[in-house]
Amino acid sequence: MAIGFIYTGTTYATPDKAMTKSSTPRMRTAKFGDGYEQRIVDGINNLEESYTLNFATRPKADIDDIVSFLDTKAGVTKFTLTLPDTNNTTRTGERDVKVVSTDYSVVYDYDNFYSLSLTLKRVFEA
Repeated sequence: MAIGFIYTGTTYATPDKAMTKSSTPRMRTAKFGDGYEQRIVDGINNLEESYTLNFATRPKADIDDIVSFLDTKAGVTKFTLTLPDTNNTTRTGERDVKVVSTDYSVVYDYDNFYSLSLTLKRVFEA
């Protein structure tokens, strides 16, 4: 399987190259009057991850199907995103993460070709 997600039963959405991943550690900091700081991780899964995917100049029907899929998830229902991971030896260098869609936008390029940009946030749920 490749990078992406399944959006209509068995149809696989593979984003364009240059997908980005942003990571932000969540921590608590105590600052002391003499300039020193003490930090501790905040929670069990303290690394917040988000992914930005682009689908440029695709047929209108494909973009419409992906947008419909995202609309049904409404930003609250998680789905699986497959990512490359050379450290994962159990599945040929790939790993699955649960994500929700935080925002997406459609660009009406020309005729029946649209582009889609979306941001996914990793969630830690069963």
